[in-house]
Amino acid sequence: MSIEKYVAFAAKSFALPDICVRLRAVLDDPRSTADDLGNLISVDPSLTAKVLRLANSSLFRFPSQIESVSKAINVIGGEALYNIVVAETAGTAFKHFETKYVNIDKHWYSSVYCGMVAKSLAMRLNIRGADRFFVMGMLQNLSELVVAKRAPKRYVAYLDSKSSGLPDEGQRAHFGFTFAHCSGIILQNWNLPLGLSQPVTHMNDGDHQASDIDVGVLALANKITISQLEQEMYGDIELFTSEIANTVSLDMELVRISAEYAEIETAKVVSLIQ
Repeated sequence: MSIEKYVAFAAKSFALPDICVRLRAVLDDPRSTADDLGNLISVDPSLTAKVLRLANSSLFRFPSQIESVSKAINVIGGEALYNIVVAETAGTAFKHFETKYVNIDKHWYSSVYCGMVAKSLAMRLNIRGADRFFVMGMLQNLSELVVAKRAPKRYVAYLDSKSSGLPDEGQRAHFGFTFAHCSGIILQNWNLPLGLSQPVTHMNDGDHQASDIDVGVLALANKITISQLEQEMYGDIELFTSEIANTVSLDMELVRISAEYAEIETAKVVSLIQ
């Protein structure tokens, strides 16, 4: 089955909520104001509550309490608000594609963990808009659920055929694409900004890792995630390949700190989004 068929299945099965589409439209309109954004979010009490919980969580670590959407917008900005809404939406998408062939709690935890590591790395590199790395890290493995849901027999065969290589190597060998590549195209299909979808699409591409710092950071976050959460199989993998090292200049102490940060904070954020 081609990658396009999995993407089409995802598009047909789950549509990005209208609030994401409308929020994106307001953000892209130069005439819009913070009040326009606040009014859009505030009509949904449940979403408002989740946005405020995330804005006050360890994702942002603000010294004072953010008590309203308008204050959240003024403090974290419209793009960060959009990323929070997409992160909340991701929880719904994961549940929609839930299947007995994937441990959803483990999958969700590792996805949020990867997002936390990616954001921490981006912050230490002073990359603008570091919160979007949380969203990218969280969504880069979404398509594993899509694949397992759409083609369960093929997915089980993939699990049974796992070799000693890295996960993306096994995915290419079995499906002809990586889960990150498929996830990235799904995000494009949902019309998420290229700043979110493109690094995910190219996460496992060495040429892009070597030339695009966003891709390099996301790839490193993914390697840290599997090395920490699947230590028995991947604990000794090389984190800084020559391609990643070409764009990401961090020492191992900062990598360790980012992993510890994710270890401490992931469970808290999981409970807020799920």
